[in-house]
Amino acid sequence: MPKENLEKLVKEIVKDASDLKDKYISQKKAPVNYACVFAQSDAEYKDLSEAVKTVGQVVKETKSGFLYHINDLETDSGRLQLLKIRIPDATRPERGDADFTVTNYESFKNTYLSKPGFKLIPRENFEMMELMDRGFNVRAYFSNPPLDEQLGLK
Repeated sequence: MPKENLEKLVKEIVKDASDLKDKYISQKKAPVNYACVFAQSDAEYKDLSEAVKTVGQVVKETKSGFLYHINDLETDSGRLQLLKIRIPDATRPERGDADFTVTNYESFKNTYLSKPGFKLIPRENFEMMELMDRGFNVRAYFSNPPLDEQLGLK
């Protein structure tokens, strides 16, 4: 896959996730912090993994795939520097996800956690809220602290 195709795909995922976010929350200008492409097959995972190596380097290995610090990619929701290529996973039929940084996470959580589509996902050193809507082929997340802060990239 040429890097231009990867960049186009990532921009589409971020735009779709931003549209999902904007349908449910009032912070329309929340910037993207991280994006993930959900590979739909082993062959696509291999192609995506080769393409991302031309625009960035691995900063973290996870059970579900590598996280890359990429050259700045301008999206509809701001500058993107973190991209993950996710190993094919039957629980992730969507095309991908994007994580957005909200201005006051605790207030955001108190406002939206009880609303339909939102779910809290606690992790060891952070937590995130997931937003899903079957009308969208992406997911949106809101992490605290944001991933760039967790990795010391901010």
